[in-house]
Amino acid sequence: MLTVNHLVEKFDFEVLAGHVGLDKLITEYSLKRPSAELAGYLEHLTPQRIQVYGRTELGLIQQFSDSERRTKLAQVMLSDVPCVIITRGLTIPLEFIELASERKIPLLTTPRSTTQLTYMLIRYLTNQLAPSTAVQGVLVDVYGVGVLITGERGIGKSEAALELVKGGHLLVAADVVKVRRVDEERLLGSASQRLRHLLEIRGLGTLDVTTLFGDGSVRDEKVINFIVHLEEWQQNQAYDHVGIDPKTRVILGIPVPEISLPVSPGRNLATLIEVAVIQNWNRNYKKPVFPSFRDSK
Repeated sequence: MLTVNHLVEKFDFEVLAGHVGLDKLITEYSLKRPSAELAGYLEHLTPQRIQVYGRTELGLIQQFSDSERRTKLAQVMLSDVPCVIITRGLTIPLEFIELASERKIPLLTTPRSTTQLTYMLIRYLTNQLAPSTAVQGVLVDVYGVGVLITGERGIGKSEAALELVKGGHLLVAADVVKVRRVDEERLLGSASQRLRHLLEIRGLGTLDVTTLFGDGSVRDEKVINFIVHLEEWQQNQAYDHVGIDPKTRVILGIPVPEISLPVSPGRNLATLIEVAVIQNWNRNYKKPVFPSFRDSK
């Protein structure tokens, strides 16, 4: 859950009033600059959004008489408003502080411009408030492609990821992958803070990948482009020796290409995953896969 206090700590806002409301939840990533509402058009007030006041809004407020100013502000500074942010460190009327205190609305200020603040906040809130889920598996950056490796517990997901990292690829998350839908087409995967950079290997225990291979062997998050599902080799199962087009798995409403790889002794899963990534890339983008990666190794 995202609270106003998280924003205060993240963006170093100064709290001018309404301290008791810092635990208010933020549920909308859109912001409200209430110029029209201050002028009396209240149909689209959307009080659940963060309100941002810059030069335009404060200039409009200064045009009101002393008796009008509190009335106009009271119409938009409803108790449902999670917080109010004043940009550029601008001077504010006393009525702001009085209403913020009375209605328990955190009143924040920042030296940033309205444009800069809007860009930063929307980007941050969109990411933080994105629909999310947890997927059992390992997420690895292979040739710049985010590969989610799934399969039953003990199938060899972590061992395959370890071999991939040893070969120069990057670990993103292991055991549990936190997946967020950041827009209509992209799923962003990351690890929980507790499990970040860690791989659990049977017989070796929990390994810190950065200790073994350096800080350059990991990344904090990655868009998920491809899924490799590991499954036990079935003796009587007919497997296609020429390959098949990948299926898709839908996560949070977004389809992701997926192939299944049968696991049996002697199969080098890391190499097979690398080839599957290259094959999928060539199939979808019709061009050679990442020559710069090989040149840099």
